[in-house]
Amino acid sequence: MRLYLSSYQLGDHAQVLAQLVGGRGRGLVIMNALDGYDEERRRRDSLVQMAALGELGLEAADLDLREHDPSSIAEAVGQPDFLWVRGGNVFTLRMALARSGMDRLIVAGLHRDAFVYAGFSAGPCVLAPSLAGLELCDPVEDCMAAYGAVRRDGLGVLDRPVVPHLDSPEHPETRLLGEVAAQYDREGQPYWALRDGEVLVVDGAGSTVLSGVHD
Repeated sequence: MRLYLSSYQLGDHAQVLAQLVGGRGRGLVIMNALDGYDEERRRRDSLVQMAALGELGLEAADLDLREHDPSSIAEAVGQPDFLWVRGGNVFTLRMALARSGMDRLIVAGLHRDAFVYAGFSAGPCVLAPSLAGLELCDPVEDCMAAYGAVRRDGLGVLDRPVVPHLDSPEHPETRLLGEVAAQYDREGQPYWALRDGEVLVVDGAGSTVLSGVHD
């Protein structure tokens, strides 16, 4: 299993992502954590994400999960070298993955080491066993507006939650995510704590948090 999980954007170790992919590769960008928000912003940011990946030699296409269901998703996904899952609302992302059937493809693909799973913020967060606690930061009402339902189970790929943007004063959600971390601390819930710039890398059985360049 290969994971490149950044707190924000590509983080400070983008070349590690390229190495995990194995050099030049083709993949998919998943923007569905932004479902229900401004579509023009989504379109522009999709181009930004693909351009950043392109600078690493990674070619990516936008996969909109709203256009697929479990009967069509496997053909649409094909055999990518990597997935890049953008941040946004983790509950909205979870519902998009479930409605399309992409959640099952991700879990099965990671077990086969078929591709690298990469992303930032909600992209890593959705891999946890449970999303409970993240409602302190991500409004479940936004997910309800987009999908009419909310799921609080994660994909269970990681053994604990990820809390991004901690101690990152330039990020607008750092205070709220500090409250999420504090709640986990009170409950005795272990978690992966990431500051912006930092990246959690999993390659096979090993996992490492790579520090930001300003740490």
